[in-house]
Amino acid sequence: MKDKVLIIDDSESIRDTLKIYLNKLDLDIILAASGEEGIRIFETQNPDLVISDLKMPGMSGLEVLKRIKEKNRDMPVIVFTGYDDMQSTIEAMQLGAYDYLEKPIDSEKFRELVNQALKSKKINENIALSISDSEEEIEGPEYKLIGRTGPMKEIFKKIGQVSSSRVTVLMQGESGTGKELISRIIHNSGITKGKPFQPVNCTAISESLLESEFFGHVKGAFTGAVRDKKGKFELAEDGTIFLDEISEISYDLQSKLLRVIQEREFERVGGETAIPMRARIIAATNKNLAELAEQGKFRADLFYRLQVFTLNIPPLRERKEDIPNLVVHFLKKINLELHKNVRKIPYEVMEMLQEYEWIGNVRELENTLMQAVVLSKGDVLEKENVLLRSNTYLAAANIEKTKMSLAEIEKNHILFILNHCNWDKKKASEILGVSRPTLYNKIAEYNLIPEKK
Repeated sequence: MKDKVLIIDDSESIRDTLKIYLNKLDLDIILAASGEEGIRIFETQNPDLVISDLKMPGMSGLEVLKRIKEKNRDMPVIVFTGYDDMQSTIEAMQLGAYDYLEKPIDSEKFRELVNQALKSKKINENIALSISDSEEEIEGPEYKLIGRTGPMKEIFKKIGQVSSSRVTVLMQGESGTGKELISRIIHNSGITKGKPFQPVNCTAISESLLESEFFGHVKGAFTGAVRDKKGKFELAEDGTIFLDEISEISYDLQSKLLRVIQEREFERVGGETAIPMRARIIAATNKNLAELAEQGKFRADLFYRLQVFTLNIPPLRERKEDIPNLVVHFLKKINLELHKNVRKIPYEVMEMLQEYEWIGNVRELENTLMQAVVLSKGDVLEKENVLLRSNTYLAAANIEKTKMSLAEIEKNHILFILNHCNWDKKKASEILGVSRPTLYNKIAEYNLIPEKK
């Protein structure tokens, strides 16, 4: 059976032109001369796609779009106009238009867009998961850990065990597995709930300033110390201090941190007064501290002090059964943030997400979904918008296996996006978040060329 396409325009010549453009696609084309007639045909003939002019006497294209979406929110609607009207474009996309075109319409791009819209509608019949209308808002606590697999249930148990005491916690796991999220859940689940939580990214602060960040300083302690400053250990009071990437601090600072844990007190840089340390310490690393201690790259005595209670966070590839629940959770969150309505995940997309290795773990999954939602035109998470890096690219991106400069990583990523977009530079610049002149400069700088098919 042929797909039905309804074209609504008050101009007979435009209706006929669009019909001619679509002749190559073997479609059943239905024409309507007004918005009112288009709605009557829509209600009686149940088309697969609606294409409507925006500016029409009587019922406008925006009103047509609104009426159709009220009756069938899954119906793809393409609107077009001869006017460059930013506000109408915004309103049409907010009402759920599949896409918005300006006249004159390019016949090839028009046919391609119609094919995409019809494909999107067919995908609706092959949905693995759907976020129901009653679940549009994120429910539950501010910090929510998603997981039903065995490894995650063990994490839940350990959080329950450790949250009722001030024992030092060491979390080990790959980047992107959610170590800070888990530290916040520990903090908010027990005796430190409602008290200060002070995170410190040990790799984001220069070594010369890290000691001051930890313990604070007094006025005149060093150049630029124009006033007394409290450090994170003091600001944490009797709450929690979270030391992320603890393996990256210097041997000298490791010694000072060991003393603080042992003596439960510290001094500000340049100060002479001992300040009691009341906070619970949660340390995290993406490296194996036991191995680093054996190699002499991390103080063994500090390692023993930190590992009083150890949590080993599993990578996402070891709990792939959790991916569907994570996808639903992140789509709810992203829809709210971006004011989008992507709520359907086809089987082939979910299968693709579960087969992928996720070197960047949960963080990479969230970022990938964010990118896909930005590119989506309807309410379906379409496969072509889910940009997964190839196995070759993943291997190159694994810093443990391959040492690459930032320039090499940037070059590979730009080339990957360009190839994915078939070298459509407008689309590639949107995905990369850069202007087209910047993209052109990068292409020239790295001497990038299209891959051979």
